Amino acid sequence: MLRGMSLMGLLCAGLWSAAAVGGNEPPKPVRKPFGLERRVPWTTSKVHGSPEPPHPYRLERVFPNLKFDEPLELSAIPGANRWVVAERRGKIYTFVNDPAKAVKQLLIDVGKTVYGVVLHPRWAENGYLYVSCVLDDTKETPDGSLLVRYRLKQSDPPEADPKSETILLRWPSGGHNGGCLRFGPDGYLYLATGDGSGIADGLQTGQDLRDLLGAILRIDVDRPEAGRPYRVPPDNPFLHLRDARPEIWAYGLRQPWKFSFDTATGDLWAGEVGQDLWEMIYRIERGGNYGWSVQEGSHPFRPERPRGPTPIQPPVIEHHHTEARSITGGYVYHGRRLPELRGAYIYGDYDTGRVWMLRWDGRRVTESRELARSRIRIVAWGQDHDGEVYALDFIGSGIYRLVPSPAEPPATAFPRKLSETGLFTSTKDLRPAPGLIPYSVNAELWSDGAIKERYLAIPGDGRIEYETVTYPQPAPGAPPGWRFPDDTVLVKTFFLELEPGNPQSRRRLETRLLHLERMPGTEEIGDQVWNGYTYVWNDEQTDAELLDAKGLDRTFVIRDPKAPGGRREQVWHFPSRAECSMCHTVTAKYALGVNTLQMNRDHDYGGVIANQLATLEHLGLFTQPLPARPEQLPRLVDYRDPRQDLDARARSYLHANCSHCHRKWGGGNADFQLLATLPLDQTGIINARPGHGSFDLTDPRILVPGQPERSLIVYRMARRGLGQMPHIASNVIDQDAVELITEWVRQLPR
Repeated sequence: MLRGMSLMGLLCAGLWSAAAVGGNEPPKPVRKPFGLERRVPWTTSKVHGSPEPPHPYRLERVFPNLKFDEPLELSAIPGANRWVVAERRGKIYTFVNDPAKAVKQLLIDVGKTVYGVVLHPRWAENGYLYVSCVLDDTKETPDGSLLVRYRLKQSDPPEADPKSETILLRWPSGGHNGGCLRFGPDGYLYLATGDGSGIADGLQTGQDLRDLLGAILRIDVDRPEAGRPYRVPPDNPFLHLRDARPEIWAYGLRQPWKFSFDTATGDLWAGEVGQDLWEMIYRIERGGNYGWSVQEGSHPFRPERPRGPTPIQPPVIEHHHTEARSITGGYVYHGRRLPELRGAYIYGDYDTGRVWMLRWDGRRVTESRELARSRIRIVAWGQDHDGEVYALDFIGSGIYRLVPSPAEPPATAFPRKLSETGLFTSTKDLRPAPGLIPYSVNAELWSDGAIKERYLAIPGDGRIEYETVTYPQPAPGAPPGWRFPDDTVLVKTFFLELEPGNPQSRRRLETRLLHLERMPGTEEIGDQVWNGYTYVWNDEQTDAELLDAKGLDRTFVIRDPKAPGGRREQVWHFPSRAECSMCHTVTAKYALGVNTLQMNRDHDYGGVIANQLATLEHLGLFTQPLPARPEQLPRLVDYRDPRQDLDARARSYLHANCSHCHRKWGGGNADFQLLATLPLDQTGIINARPGHGSFDLTDPRILVPGQPERSLIVYRMARRGLGQMPHIASNVIDQDAVELITEWVRQLPR
């Protein structure tokens, strides 16, 4: 077996020496400005598509001649064979429901950011059009979310009069503005509002009935009363509750993005965009409390916060952020074209383009499955009068429908063996294909004592945008990420020494791939998806097989003189594809090890020592020159190196192992950050009370300077099982790291 990064880098660079071939000791490495002299294109990739079975449906574009500018809403006009589409910047169009005749015709330009639009069920009589919109300057006008009514002119096609604008209702804006509008089967208008904040329900409106935020409202727009241009229906649930806004029908919602009524049963279905880890589908009931921000779906979020007056209702179904990141509520299908889907609720995800269905029998979900995957941004769904369902694409601006997938297999099969990926010319010898670039990181992610070898595989002449990935913002201290070209693959092979300290006992366990699919649009709407795949090495160590999506555990016997009988068992967890996405998130900029902080270090390129950033720049891998020389750019330190400063070692460990979750927007479900790029007093960990239990410690805090015995950051690192940190991807305590963090906490000034 070929071992060692030096030899691997030597093979990659094509710099075989007679000494290496002959098995003699290699010459002492020499320092040079660059580790590799020229770039070799990687042209052998077979990592394309997906290994999953074909989905039963695909999304097919209809109305091919129509194009919109960032459309946000698609709604059927009552009693007419027409659609209405609202663009984000305020233009609203109609067109006939016939792909052969459809031409978009301007209904109105409201001159504001539009979130929802609906025509009155009797619009042909009263001419009423309702629009939810947000004023651009919400700092000057904090109540900048509006429900506005316009009157249509006597024209064909329909046209609305901008001068007829009447504001019916306004509520606070500033983030998560909801905005979906629907008339219910009872004739009342329903309106969604979000929690009005950017993160963690900062205004704590979710459970507060004294304002209109975080709710679905229900009003009677046909009967103004009491000085209002609408009436509160007499059966609204909180009409007689002191201090409660009577317009509220249901509450405890963060950002209900599109809801609809089942035309057969009247059930109200809503998609709820979560924050940290979960996306939800809710069946909205009168007076229902859907948990935010005490809970995120069925999971604790801020359990200590005050609760509303009614019990919290669970979601009908929820999706982890490994498979969905911005849910878009849909419709119950009642069309004829796809009879097998009749009665199923169809919905999708904006970020990933995935489509699902579920069936509900009135008490529980009886069926749930994924129907299709796409590369469109499903921002809304529409349903025509025949019950057919359509998806609206925010970026490509097209309108799509589900159609059965073709029966023929895909043109190219996803590689089932590592030897089929085009990443290695010899899998048995782990000899990388020409064009793969070896790399190493400053601060390792702990992986139960495994040793790792890494490669960067960029197709053809693709190049990296240096530190252009910044979303989401504002995110204090979060370093920017690199933006990679489509079909980039990050390769990492894991080895385990069955006798720690003896390289001859090293065994290949798995090779993980992260494969990039670029998506249309900008980073604010998610312009990239990284898919993780695990290849498990066979016993002969000659090749590795693609693991199925569910993951795997295997037990290895480790020779350990400290263990009883000199042996112990170690369970190695091969991650599921979903688990890969739990750490490689948009907030962490996806590629945890390929960034400036981690890559700004020397690497041994097979007898040549050179800085990695300087080498990548020399090879032309960056689209622009580096902003400064590597020695002037930031870096983490090797926390295993006792020669480094103790504080830098501890902060680097926490950054590499914890900060992908514990940062703003990171999904760590705690109000502190572990970024090494923040001053310690700005991380929120010093003497901070824990939000998830004391673990039987005496008066614990997240970190108590000088007192590791009271510091949960130490305690949770030193345990496995419930409450362990990291909470996934480890079955073995990192004892050296526990000692490092313990000593660091002990020496912090009180």
